[in-house]
Amino acid sequence: MAHPKRKTSKARRDKRRTHKNLGEATLTECPNCGAVHQRHRACAECGYYRGRQVIKAASEV
Repeated sequence: MAHPKRKTSKARRDKRRTHKNLGEATLTECPNCGAVHQRHRACAECGYYRGRQVIKAASEV
């Protein structure tokens, strides 16, 4: 197996990793209660996802 002849510098390593970062989460408004929540997740305020209740709401617990 091949081995590197020289150590990869921190600058070269970091230049390669510039695109490996997380973007901001996309937020959307809940059509049921109007609260802002993360897309493809159940709303924490009302517990609805895609028009039906899938979890108990924070206010019900």
